Amino acid sequence: MKLKDRVAVITGAGSGIGRASAKEFAREGARVVVADINLAGSAETVRQIETGGGRALALETDVADPASVQRLVTQTLKAFSEVHTLFNNAAVQVNKTIEETTVEEWNREIAVNLGGVFLCSKFFMPHLKKTKGSIVNMSSVNGFFVEPMCAGYCATKAAIIGLTKAMAIDHGKDGVRVNCICPGYIDAGLAEGYFQAQPDPAAARAAAGRLHALWRIGRPEEVGRVAVFLASDDASFMTGSAVVVDGGFGSGLPPGN
Repeated sequence: MKLKDRVAVITGAGSGIGRASAKEFAREGARVVVADINLAGSAETVRQIETGGGRALALETDVADPASVQRLVTQTLKAFSEVHTLFNNAAVQVNKTIEETTVEEWNREIAVNLGGVFLCSKFFMPHLKKTKGSIVNMSSVNGFFVEPMCAGYCATKAAIIGLTKAMAIDHGKDGVRVNCICPGYIDAGLAEGYFQAQPDPAAARAAAGRLHALWRIGRPEEVGRVAVFLASDDASFMTGSAVVVDGGFGSGLPPGN
C-alpha cells in the first residue's frame, strides 16, 4: 500500500471528490481525517471507510475560520500524533458574473477556496515539516482558462496554482512537497450542483462530456487516485506542479463539437 501508516487530512471530504479521495487514501493504508463543514457528510464518509476496513475520523471544520482550522490541527494531532498529507479540497462555487455576484458571495468564495488553502497550510505546515510531508491543493482547469458565469471561482482557482508554486519554492528546503490538481468536469460535488440546476440535467451532463477528448466527464475516484499518487513516494521528485486531470478538456474541442 502506497500510504501505509500515514495520516492524511482531507478538507471538503463529506461528499464528492473529497469523499472519493478519502476512500482512496484509506484503501492505500492511510488513516484519514475527514474534515467538512457538514459533519453528517463527514460521518457518512467515515462510515464508508470503516466498512471497507479503514480507519478515519470525522471533524466538523470551516476552512474559512482560523479558529476552526486550529481546532482541526489540534484534534488531528490528539487522535493520530502526526500528519503526513494535507489535501486542501474544500471549495464553493458561485455561478454568476461579477456584476451579479453579491459582496457576501464574493467574500465567501475567496475565504473558502483561497483562504482555506492558506489557513490549513499555515497551521499544518510546522507538523508537515516534522514528517517531511506533502500538500495537495485542489485547483481546476479553470485556473488556466475560464468559462462563463463563474468569475470568482476561476479567479480563486488561478490563484491556487500561483500559491501552490510559491509554497513549493518556500518549503522545498524543509522537505515539504506542494502540488495541485486541476480537474475538468467531474461527476460529483460542485459540477453535480451545476448539472442539477439546469433545466435538463442529463442533457447538460452529456453536453459537458462532449467537451472532453475522452467524450465523457470524469469520476471522482479518478481524481482521488491522482491525489494518492501526489501524496505518495511515487511523486517524491514532484513539487510546484499543476497536474491536469481533465480527460482532454483543455486540449481543444474534440471532433463533432
